[in-house]
Amino acid sequence: MTNQADRSQPFDIALPREFEARYGDGLSYGLSLGGGGLFFVAWQVAYLHALAEGGLKVDAADRVVGTSAGSVVATALLGGRLNLLHRELAVVAKAPKVLSALAPASDLRPSQQRALDLFWQARDSEPDTLRAIGHAALASAGPPPRTMRRNLSLVMGATRWPSPALHISCADAYTGERCIVTHEAGASVAAAAAASSAVPGLFPPQLIADRRCMDGGVSGSGTHLDLLAGAQRVLVLALSDGTELTEGMMTNQPGGARREIEELIASGTKVELRTPEAVDPLELMSPAAVPKALAMGARQASADLAALTSFWS
Repeated sequence: MTNQADRSQPFDIALPREFEARYGDGLSYGLSLGGGGLFFVAWQVAYLHALAEGGLKVDAADRVVGTSAGSVVATALLGGRLNLLHRELAVVAKAPKVLSALAPASDLRPSQQRALDLFWQARDSEPDTLRAIGHAALASAGPPPRTMRRNLSLVMGATRWPSPALHISCADAYTGERCIVTHEAGASVAAAAAASSAVPGLFPPQLIADRRCMDGGVSGSGTHLDLLAGAQRVLVLALSDGTELTEGMMTNQPGGARREIEELIASGTKVELRTPEAVDPLELMSPAAVPKALAMGARQASADLAALTSFWS
């Protein structure tokens, strides 16, 4: 997944979503950490922390794909900051830097609400749909982009790329193209994670390699499993498998997440999928949901430890 284009031009981070490309060929271990707001940041941190406490450390994966919430967790994991982030979330009421970075303002301006509504109501991920959402995001009057970058760098404790294994997804807000940011793009990891977490209307698009980029989940996938197609083993932490959807929303379609898993398996990859046992969509960005998410993640990881240790070995 390297690009040897003329470096006098901006590095092109656009990468089509396609399992046939087998982007993961040659990888032994892959990890995908999906999107899902502040709730899912807490769940993933607790889940991975409990696995590590039980002796299973997945930070040695050959490729770690982070989307939105997962981009923050992936950066902390590969940067050796997962334990610290776990402690900060455990005392979330006393950790304003976490809240200011990951919890949006409660009062949105009309331009922000318009972008958020377009995203929330989007029933597909067709190019015209993505461009409409992106243009509304670019036109929304939210906080300056540097605020999100600064706060995330404090949360993750990193501005430099922690590992070449880290792949962060986002979407070009103008063209709607899916983008993948690695260390080769020349952007700080805080900027990449801020772009991947830039929910339209809530947080501003970020400038990455000459593109204004928004949340990676806007691309119609919360996990971007095509980046791991062909790998030997992949662990996926996703907010859901999509089976509960009866109609499209937030650019995802009913059964879309399950089809991604099936396509990954069809590429020859052994897959384990783990999701929270209960999710309230209205609580995804609420700090009040963090204690519940932490407890749930730790409990589920303890129950899954033996099976995942066998799978990962």
